[in-house]
Amino acid sequence: MNTELQEAAAAAAREKIKQDANNDHEVKHQDDEQLQQDGDDDDDDPTSLKERAFRAQPWTRQITARGLIVSVMIGSMYSVIAMKLNLTTGLVPNLNVSAALLAFVFIRAWNKLVGKLGYVAKPFTRQENTMIQTCAVACYSITVGGGFASYLLGLNRKTYELSGLHTEGNSPYAVKDPAFGWMTGYLFVVCFVGLFVLIPLRKVMIVDLELAYPSGLATAVLINGFHNRGDKMAKKQVRGFMKYFSVSFLWALFKWFYAKTEECGFNQFPTFGLKAWKQTFFFDFNTTYVGAGMIVSHQVNLSLLFGAVLSYGIMWPLIDDLKGKWFEADLEESSMKSLYGYKVFLSVALILGDGLYNFIKVMSFTVMNVHGRLKNKKLKPEGEVQEPGQEDKKQNELFLREKIPMWVGMVGYMAFSILSTLVVPTIFPQLKWYYVVVAYILAPSLAFCNAYGAGLTDINMAYNYGKVALFVLAAVSGKQNGVVAALAGCGLIKSVVSVACILMQDFKTAHLTQTSPRAMFVNQVIGTAMGCLMAPLSFFLFYKAFDVGNPYGEFKAPYALIYRNMAILGVEGFSALPRHCLQLCYGFFAFAVGVNMVRDAAPGKVVGRWMPLPMVMAIPFLVGAYFAIDMCLGSLVVYAWTKLKPRKAEFMIPAVASGLICGEGLWTLPSAVLALAKVNPPICMKFVGK
Repeated sequence: MNTELQEAAAAAAREKIKQDANNDHEVKHQDDEQLQQDGDDDDDDPTSLKERAFRAQPWTRQITARGLIVSVMIGSMYSVIAMKLNLTTGLVPNLNVSAALLAFVFIRAWNKLVGKLGYVAKPFTRQENTMIQTCAVACYSITVGGGFASYLLGLNRKTYELSGLHTEGNSPYAVKDPAFGWMTGYLFVVCFVGLFVLIPLRKVMIVDLELAYPSGLATAVLINGFHNRGDKMAKKQVRGFMKYFSVSFLWALFKWFYAKTEECGFNQFPTFGLKAWKQTFFFDFNTTYVGAGMIVSHQVNLSLLFGAVLSYGIMWPLIDDLKGKWFEADLEESSMKSLYGYKVFLSVALILGDGLYNFIKVMSFTVMNVHGRLKNKKLKPEGEVQEPGQEDKKQNELFLREKIPMWVGMVGYMAFSILSTLVVPTIFPQLKWYYVVVAYILAPSLAFCNAYGAGLTDINMAYNYGKVALFVLAAVSGKQNGVVAALAGCGLIKSVVSVACILMQDFKTAHLTQTSPRAMFVNQVIGTAMGCLMAPLSFFLFYKAFDVGNPYGEFKAPYALIYRNMAILGVEGFSALPRHCLQLCYGFFAFAVGVNMVRDAAPGKVVGRWMPLPMVMAIPFLVGAYFAIDMCLGSLVVYAWTKLKPRKAEFMIPAVASGLICGEGLWTLPSAVLALAKVNPPICMKFVGK
């Protein structure tokens, strides 16, 4: 998504969003008072007055032509940006709030243009804003979690060769190079199943159980905030976004002229000297990662830096000095029996330790919570049941009025499950049809457990369910078929569970913004269909133009190698590890579990707050330290801005960060076109030692 910020990194990022949302809610009344003094109070805003008249509009009027056009624009742009982040580091921040802000910016620009042409524009409501955000996020989420930088790319020949041609379990038949046809077909059948699996439980999870879904709640609070603040703050956010978008885009254009090869340009600027540069410690002037660092929490950024110092600053130089003792000195650098093998498998150990701990924690928490609810329901007299407030009653009434018939969910799930059972084994003959049938029999219960746990903890555990499926299928499918079956089955389970969880979070946003769930579901379907087309197109834009998967290039795609080697471990066991690597893996696995235990044991204390996130630490083990420095700079900007001008920082940081991410991210499109046309930069700026 990651592609794997979906777990620990995503949880920490969303925690920051929740804090921002709460702070936004707290300063809202102060903002309104200030706007009253400036003559811009929301009560006198004609757009706000018109919006109130549209709150109870039918679901068909909440889906607009201009909303769909803007959704396509935002979804397409974020698909390209997310694919670049995916293929470079695998770290993609949560862009939901940014998507809602961009929807607000684009529709305001649309209305202004229509007004100048002499026409009256339809008022822009929070419901339409929610629709656009939902559709755009559904689109780019396929890019983040579709496996283009992990389990699907792990099947290509380059990743097979990097995993070691003579590695036990790494079968030469376990290769399937990317192609638009099979990738698009695979995405359509596995992603659409997840849209229907939990529809019958919509009322139970949102209204009856009142699950929090903190990410959905935070998005709703921020969308409501956009439409409550009035024109003055909205104009400031729009100007801030456009200013930093322009700066970021023009800066990326300027950098392009000096980057004739991958070793040239500002991307390889030895900020801290050549010796540090050789260990990847340098600032590469990438505004996309500075913006990403402004969105995610300080804990994520410091965890990245800690992982970079631990790996490239300490461990890799020490292990490299043992060349000739721990591994043969004449091995290629990319051999899995050399230093590269330690980088890969120690990353895997951290990811598995963190994932297993959180999987057990969330499942235990879910079971205890369900048991507690059932027990309290039996013990509590009927008269003591707390009545919902007036606002809650109104939200519940609007949410339940636009029902999605149960037969839609059941028929949709059955139809797409049957279609997937026929199509997936055709694409991957190594994954037998009866494994797919078993997966879809178990999928509803897995999706419910994951969505329920995410509603309580805000942690989407879809990748961990996928890893469980990966190891099970690798073990039962045999050496010849194990790798392909494991990677394809991992994507199947992960997609169903993840899409169902994202849809339930969006239902929470719809509930709080008084948006029709039926319109929300239709937009989710449209966005998913867009994503199944845009994600492969975005991937092949990079795959054809750049050297994707090169461990020493810009587009390293680290998770492709990690996932393939997890599958090899499942097939072959520990014999695939280089010398002394198993003992180190035990240590890092225990470290990941221990760090999580300390954090959970002391959540409010200084020790707990400063514990690193093992899942996030694993990323620089393979990628390097440079992007961690970019993101820490983003954290530093947020910290200083919050200290100096806290009120302004609250509503301007998302706009500025979005501008920085989108500007340089969008430059990727023309740079890829130039690369395909064989147009190279004219200058090589490079630093060399004496």
